[in-house]
Amino acid sequence: MKKFVLMATLLAGAASANAQKVNEANVPAGVLGAFKTECPKITSAKWEKEDGNYEAHYKSGNAEMTCVIDPSGKYLQSETAINASSLPDAVTSYLNKNLPGKKITEAAKITGADGKVTYEAEADNVDYTFDSDGKLLKKEADND
Repeated sequence: MKKFVLMATLLAGAASANAQKVNEANVPAGVLGAFKTECPKITSAKWEKEDGNYEAHYKSGNAEMTCVIDPSGKYLQSETAINASSLPDAVTSYLNKNLPGKKITEAAKITGADGKVTYEAEADNVDYTFDSDGKLLKKEADND
């Protein structure tokens, strides 16, 4: 019985670490306002809450986009899904050297509120974040 309780507790904790879908009616007005300011042409988005922040997922043209806003309504960053082949050469070189044979399953260009651009590549459920020069900034398990 102790093993069952421990396993149930661990599974519940893991589930809460993942992004949680949020109905737009439950998104704070300040967050919605910031989204309308940052993305005035977008009329429909799917919302999630991850790591305490709100994420609006939407399409802009053919691009899959995400806008991340904190609970107070402060815009944090936007993410644009890209093909792995669109990653900068320095990032691709790092990945080929350090992850030989690993397939990049997702890639994104991230633009922070300050305009700073970083890139993210996912392989084997691990996210690798790089600066625009291809320097590895962080490596973390993907929670999605």
